Amino acid sequence: MESYIRFDWAMKRLLRNKANYAVLEGLLTTLLEEKVTIQKLLESESNQEDEFDKYNRVDMLAENSKGELVLIEIQNNNEYAYFQRMLFGASKLVTEYINRGQGYDKVRKVYSINIVYFSLGHGKDFVYHGKTEFVGIHEGDVLELSPFQKQTFKVDKVSQLYPEYYILKVNDFNRVAKTPLEEWIYYLNTGNVPENATAPGLNAVKERLKLDRMSREELNAYYKHLDNIVILRDNIETERAEGRAEGRAEGRAEGRAEGRAEGRAEGRAEGRAETQTAIARNLKSLGMSNEQIAAATGLAEEEINKL
Repeated sequence: MESYIRFDWAMKRLLRNKANYAVLEGLLTTLLEEKVTIQKLLESESNQEDEFDKYNRVDMLAENSKGELVLIEIQNNNEYAYFQRMLFGASKLVTEYINRGQGYDKVRKVYSINIVYFSLGHGKDFVYHGKTEFVGIHEGDVLELSPFQKQTFKVDKVSQLYPEYYILKVNDFNRVAKTPLEEWIYYLNTGNVPENATAPGLNAVKERLKLDRMSREELNAYYKHLDNIVILRDNIETERAEGRAEGRAEGRAEGRAEGRAEGRAEGRAEGRAETQTAIARNLKSLGMSNEQIAAATGLAEEEINKL
């Protein structure tokens, strides 16, 4: 049994309390490698909760002591267009938090922190950092700020003016935690804090996110949340496996009749389509909205309405 409350549940129920900011500050300080102090939590169109959020993402928007915006998003279920959604979320914050008539020098810095519990893309690492740089196509040099711009904007690099993205692929972590960041990933993955952990914020987790501090009602709701996540993941993995098997079988059959290359392609396409439809049915049975199902599967809402 987990010793501490999972981070996604804590984000929704506990960490919005200012008394618990130390947990978030510890994670951000460890990840950004600089001291982060949260001034306040903000509300935006990008981080509104809804009745289905127990199956979907959990967003939190904070402002740090520098006036920068930090969007923390947790995603439990697979979403093929998640990279684009990261871009949309950060871009929306840029436009939401500048007043009409203000100059572009008032654009706020945005950090997009994405904690994903599914296989996003292909890569060997479990933490990725993305930023914007301009590289010369002839000389290969990185475009730099002028001395005046550095002094005015209080930054050293062009990339520091643009949104930065962090992706924590929590399920891909399978090693002994040796660094502060690995200690945090271990907690995000397992719900347990490593012995002798030194990472900022994890002591606050030990003090404030213990299961035994929850009421019976809270515990029941918490365990139901964990069960829902397990069921959702199992359904998706089962349907994917069946879809791949059906796609391969149909591809082989059609390949013999119409040509191997064309048959395999059509078989894979039909297998993916059937998988998406099956997943959509399962998500619909769990009570998710058509809009959320469309985002998760890529199906049109008109197709989902017919299921």
